[in-house]
Amino acid sequence: MNRVYNFSAGPSMLPEAVLRKAAAEIMDFNGSGMSVMEMSHRTKAFDAIINSTEEKLRKLMCIPDNYTVLFLQGGASSQFAMVPLNLMTKNGKADYIVTGQFSGKAFKEAKKYGAVRLAGSSEDKNFTYIPAQSELDLDPEADYVHICLNNTIYGSKWNYIPDTGNVPLVADLSSCILSEPFDVTKFGVIYAGAQKNMAPAGVTVVIIRNDLIGDPQACTPTMFNYGEMAKAASMYNTPPCWCIYMLGLVCEYLEEIGGVDAIAQINRRKAAMLYDFIDSSSLFSNPVRPDCRSIMNATFVTGNTELDDRFCKEAGAAGFVSIKGHRSVGGMRASIYNAMPVEGVEKLIEFMKEFEKNNK
Repeated sequence: MNRVYNFSAGPSMLPEAVLRKAAAEIMDFNGSGMSVMEMSHRTKAFDAIINSTEEKLRKLMCIPDNYTVLFLQGGASSQFAMVPLNLMTKNGKADYIVTGQFSGKAFKEAKKYGAVRLAGSSEDKNFTYIPAQSELDLDPEADYVHICLNNTIYGSKWNYIPDTGNVPLVADLSSCILSEPFDVTKFGVIYAGAQKNMAPAGVTVVIIRNDLIGDPQACTPTMFNYGEMAKAASMYNTPPCWCIYMLGLVCEYLEEIGGVDAIAQINRRKAAMLYDFIDSSSLFSNPVRPDCRSIMNATFVTGNTELDDRFCKEAGAAGFVSIKGHRSVGGMRASIYNAMPVEGVEKLIEFMKEFEKNNK
C-alpha cells in the first residue's frame, strides 16, 4: 500500500495512528460486538465515547467550565445562520470582518436576521492581509463581532486576536483549530467543521460561553437553538457518532505527542520550511503579506496559468495530491494540517525544486 501526501484543504488527511486504531476497532469497539457506526447513541458505550471526547478536547484547548461544548451537524456553514439566530437578539446588530470567502458567506447569511455591518475587510488587496486593529470600525452596541481566524482559500491568518471590548467575539476556526494554542476566553463562540484538523466530515464543534446561550430569535428552528442542543447534551437527534469517536481518537493522539503546544511547534516548522523555499524561489511566489501567512494553508503561484496547471498535474502523478488552488483564486495550495508529516513538506519542496530546475 502506497499512501500519498494528501494536501487537500478538506476533507484532509488523518494521522496514520488514528486510522490504524479505528481500523482495528471497526468491527468490534471495546468488546461491544459492533462498530461505533452501528451503535445506538443512547447506549452506555456511546455515552462514554462522547463524554471522553469532550473531556479530551477541553483538556487540549484549556476550555473553562463556563463554556459549553456542542457536537453538531451541518458543517461550519450552518453556523453562518445559527450564530445570528442565537446571538443577534439584544440590539439586533452585529459586526462582521471579511477576510476571505467563508467570512464573506457568513456576512451575507447574517444579513437575513438583523442589521449587519461590514466592520473591516481585506478585499481591496484580494484578501492577502488581515486588517490591523486600528482599521476596524467596531460598534460597541453590536451583539457580537464575527471573524474567520484562518482563511483556507487565500492562505491568510489573523496574527492577533482583535479587541472587541465588551462585545463577544465569534470565530470560525475550522481550518486552524487544534493547530496551535488559542485562549478560549478571548472568544464568546468558537465553531469549527471537523474535516480539516479534527475528524472526518460530519461533526461541527461549537464552544460557547454559557451566558450567550438561551435567548434565540423567536423564529429559530429547534435544531438551530444552542439552548436546546445544550439541554440535550448534543443528542437532541442522532449525532454523528462515528465522527465524534474519530475526534476522540485524534485528541488522544495529540495528547500522546505532547498536546497542542507540541503540534504547534511542528506546524510552525513545516510552514517555515515551505515559505522559506517559496521566498527564495525564482519561479514560485506567495501573494500573502508575510506577517499574515497561514501555517495551515500555504498558497503559491508561478505567475503562468499553464505552468501552474502543469505543476498540479505532475505533482499529482508524483503522489502529491489535491495541490491545486481553489477555483476562485487558481494557482496552488498546500494544506499542511496537523496530520501532514514533516517528511511530506520536505518531499514537496524537493519536488518544487526539481520542477523549478526543469522549467526555467
